Amino acid sequence: MDNRQFMRLGSGALCLVAAMPSLALDASISGVEDELASNIEVYLDGLDASQYQAERLEEEVRRLVGEALRPFGYYEPDMTLSFDDPASPSHVSLDVDKGKPVRIERLDFVLEGAAAEDPLFTDAIEAYPQEKGDILRHAPYDSLRSKLSGLAMQRGYFDWGFRQRRLEVRPWAHSAYLSLGLDSGPRYHFGEVHFSGQHIESERLRNLVPFEPGSPYLAGQVARLNQNLGQTQWFGSVSVRPRLDAGPETLAIQDTGPGWWYALDVEGIPEPTAQPAILDARALGAAGALTEPEVPRVPIDVQLTPADRHQFETGIGFSTDVGPRARLTWNQPWVNRYGHSWNHDLYISSPEQKFTGVYSMPLEDPLNDSYELQYGLRNKDQDDTQSTEASVEFGRRWKFENGWEQYLYVRSTFEDFTQAGVSNQVLLVYPGVQWSRTRTRNPTFPTWGDRQQLTVQYANQAWGSEADFLRVNADTHWIRMLGDSNRFVGRLGMGSVTTDDFDDIPPSLRFFAGGDNSVRGYSYESLAPRDDEGRLEGGAQRFVASVEAQRKIADKWWLATFVDAGDAFSDWWPDQLNTGAGLGIRWISPVGPIRFDVAHPFDHDDSFRIHFSIGPEF
Repeated sequence: MDNRQFMRLGSGALCLVAAMPSLALDASISGVEDELASNIEVYLDGLDASQYQAERLEEEVRRLVGEALRPFGYYEPDMTLSFDDPASPSHVSLDVDKGKPVRIERLDFVLEGAAAEDPLFTDAIEAYPQEKGDILRHAPYDSLRSKLSGLAMQRGYFDWGFRQRRLEVRPWAHSAYLSLGLDSGPRYHFGEVHFSGQHIESERLRNLVPFEPGSPYLAGQVARLNQNLGQTQWFGSVSVRPRLDAGPETLAIQDTGPGWWYALDVEGIPEPTAQPAILDARALGAAGALTEPEVPRVPIDVQLTPADRHQFETGIGFSTDVGPRARLTWNQPWVNRYGHSWNHDLYISSPEQKFTGVYSMPLEDPLNDSYELQYGLRNKDQDDTQSTEASVEFGRRWKFENGWEQYLYVRSTFEDFTQAGVSNQVLLVYPGVQWSRTRTRNPTFPTWGDRQQLTVQYANQAWGSEADFLRVNADTHWIRMLGDSNRFVGRLGMGSVTTDDFDDIPPSLRFFAGGDNSVRGYSYESLAPRDDEGRLEGGAQRFVASVEAQRKIADKWWLATFVDAGDAFSDWWPDQLNTGAGLGIRWISPVGPIRFDVAHPFDHDDSFRIHFSIGPEF
């Protein structure tokens, strides 16, 4: 019986022994392969042979090999080993016979408490991958134990504990007994949410809470509340924590003074004599426990600090479309206790200067529903286009759970312009609606993503507009990966404006094609119908398509090949689209992706054109 003793093991995970930096012992292993051989190598990797005498070194190798095989159910291995140099070994040859495996004789997994009725817990136990008679493996047992404990914390079983947790191995009998008993206790429900440090109305903040007091606790809902508060951009820091120490002992009972019935007529009545306390804090806690509700609740404490009220950003860039460019933004993420925001943007380049402002007014659902007041001034002098524009716009924006946004607005624009030598001034008033969605993974250089946008605008003289038109514009952009080194980008854009008097349509509403993000090989907005003197008039329709294939050639470098086709025109459909094709390089730089393309236009006298831009595709 001296060799028959129970071996009670804790979590014998596949060990990760830290490698010593000096003279590790190399090993050649035969008799076992795959994960068994790999784990032996991991164990021996940190063994420094120079620290042991010959006999002691052999004992240590045997011990480590035995420990390496146990997580796979082999507790009585046999092995022969030899060292290359008994005096100063640097290599050991191992021939391992893993022996007879230990098999599972009994599985005993028990759930107690409220978790016994929780499907996620019962599913985790039912999904246990081993059964009676299987070769013992430690990893599934450790994984189940970790999953149950993780579920307990995520789903509000804060009084949980393992009543039994035992992996018992009998090597002489080649059998194992696995037991795991979780007593979850009751499931906590959400209590009240308490905000502190806020500068925004509490009622507006409560609209961001994704759960109701009294609903079952979920850690994911706490994380979502933290995310919702952060997305408002109202706060410099957000801390959301469940208060797990709330109990009868922590009750704060305020001294409210005498009641109204005592205060009615106190003239001449002496003050009551102070009486010694009858109940101390411990007794009060015991008394509170007698009336403690069956469903415990956990309050949520939210600590907030305001974001900087004025935020400024500057940026400079360059593209072959517009040359050098600069931008200054002034953002006010909150301007009052209602969470209104005010943002301004100044953009300057050689052909275009633009100043815009947006005043946003969140509604009952601050993240997904808001009014917007937009206004701006714009001056453009590009080839045959000279335009000065002032506009104001009021609209409502909805964001839906499927990722789509809907923006319904009314816009008024006054534009003084000269296009192809024809000057005009026009005041337009028109409603519009826009649907858009952007999805992306890794926004800086997406490995997957797509963007869709559809805009419909309609003007009529019946409400004061000086021109009638219906304008529709649609764009879609796709990015997909094939493997880890092949990236594909596709674009498609179409637009049309219908009107009885095209001369009253300003350049901002006409269509032009060509440039870095349109048809490469042609200069910026150089593709459109021309007059008899060759001056650009702008088109009533637009069509642009592009296909690009990229191949990763280094860590942050990609080679691109592309074909673009498109045009702006007045009579749908053109006889021949303008086409460009070429090669490019993409570098994922610290300041964002840099794109350098050389494109050949097939419908122009130029032999090639260089396109250079900085920034993500979306």
